[in-house]
Amino acid sequence: MFISSVQLQRLLSIVGATFVALACGTNYVYSAWAPQFAERLKLSSTESNLIGAAGNLGMYASGIPIGLLVDSKGPRPGILIGIVALWLGYFPIHRAYVSGHGSMSVPALCFFMLFSGVGSGAGFSGAIKAAASNFPDHRGTATAFPLAAFGLSAFFFSTLSAFAFPENTGQFLLLLAIGTPSILLVCFFFVRLIPRSSSYSSLTSASNLPSNSSQLHRTKSRDSHHRNSSEIGMTHEPSNLPIPQDSTSGSAGCSESAAPILDPDETSSLMARSISPRSSKDSFYDEDSPVNPRRDSRYADVRGWSMISTVEFWQLFILLGLFTGIGLMTINNIGNNVKALWNYFDDSANSEFIQKRQMMHVSTISILSCVGRLLSGMLINSERLFSSPGDTDRYKISVSKGIGSDILVKKLHMSRFWCLFTSAVIFCAAQLAGFTISDPHMLIAVSGLTGLAYGFLFGVFPSLVAHTFGVGGISQNWGVMCFSPVVWGNLFNLLYGSIYDTNSTVLPDGELDCKEGLKCYSTSYIITFYAGLAGAAITLWTIWHERRILGRLGGKELHERIA
Repeated sequence: MFISSVQLQRLLSIVGATFVALACGTNYVYSAWAPQFAERLKLSSTESNLIGAAGNLGMYASGIPIGLLVDSKGPRPGILIGIVALWLGYFPIHRAYVSGHGSMSVPALCFFMLFSGVGSGAGFSGAIKAAASNFPDHRGTATAFPLAAFGLSAFFFSTLSAFAFPENTGQFLLLLAIGTPSILLVCFFFVRLIPRSSSYSSLTSASNLPSNSSQLHRTKSRDSHHRNSSEIGMTHEPSNLPIPQDSTSGSAGCSESAAPILDPDETSSLMARSISPRSSKDSFYDEDSPVNPRRDSRYADVRGWSMISTVEFWQLFILLGLFTGIGLMTINNIGNNVKALWNYFDDSANSEFIQKRQMMHVSTISILSCVGRLLSGMLINSERLFSSPGDTDRYKISVSKGIGSDILVKKLHMSRFWCLFTSAVIFCAAQLAGFTISDPHMLIAVSGLTGLAYGFLFGVFPSLVAHTFGVGGISQNWGVMCFSPVVWGNLFNLLYGSIYDTNSTVLPDGELDCKEGLKCYSTSYIITFYAGLAGAAITLWTIWHERRILGRLGGKELHERIA
């Protein structure tokens, strides 16, 4: 089958974006080398967690500036920043490990780890930007590749290291220092925005609509640009792409004179689009419209200080922080869990054996995180396609895409917030396993459940932000939300570190070691278990709060959102 030049460029772009994302998820492999790194440099568990938290800080706190840069300049500046920052981050850390104890201070290590986080976030933001912008009619599929690769990054690099450099943490760090920026450098030349050909036409253009379809009318609008997003540094499609003249809507915007028509293939597992942003004075639809247009967003286009002043913002901000902090505590410390349990359970377990088990658990978290993202994406992917019985004919072309939505929306009449509640329940189960499992053979339950819950969380949460505040300012809004993991992630990681250090003894060579098994860290999981219960309760209250507000409007047309 003949492939046009533009199609080939888009194919190369999505392949490049996938490899960029694969190289940018290495923050989650920290636990595979952190215990050995701390042992060689004589670091306490608290200091080790502080270094890991610095990487998370760089990744999440850079969301707003990197997102705005990629929004305005395209994916390449983000990838370029990723190349430089990943090198500046991992190579000094590699040199510190090779040089040993006293070669670098903890603040300096935190500083360089911060760079690795910034590089990861910047590169991933560029990858999602390219994938979403180059495939406007298949965003869900296009963004699924870099999203999956990002989640599998820890598995890829830990497995590669286990085969190529068994029990050689120094070589593993050198692999991260050279391999990650090299992948980005090669892909830099392929990942770019491909201009849309003039012959492009939307599948849902006005000429393709059934004759009996109801025409939606928009009476008030301030911004017609729809934006896509990513897990870190949400990005949107540029508005200067050509818009077909024969269509009432385009992927980059809507006609001011006619109602926008959702392209069903633009449904993304990452976020849900709203029909159009409107003035905050408009409720959920205009009473004088011929057909009440359904909206995915409670607010028209709320961002910045206006968003921060809402109750809904603080609900989501606290929930994202709680659950991300709970997940990051295990992600950054599963290596310490493995070491503590095996040293207590079997005195004959040597460092090589323990390191292999650490790699296995890191890979488990990575794989299950990818599965969780895909599952949550399926559940919300096509939730908005059917707003009322009269709309089914218009979008029946995409019925096959929304198997998960049939379960949530059409059969159970549940909103996407229930995906978040699912994540909360799994997190609670993981914490319960964390403070009860003393057999290292069963520790796989902790890593597996944590990975699954973390994947569910980030598979659904960006869409919740768009669902609540609209897509008009999604890049800025998601960047603001990402400050929450910075706070809670640091809190829970430092909590784990302090508890682990309290139960450790100082060896003659200055190394801290804990021989208490489960007691080394169980208290931290008890605390995060109750934090998970609190998060689950807040999620249920959020669902009730939304039902109460939307219930005032009544009408079966809103059944997807009031459940």
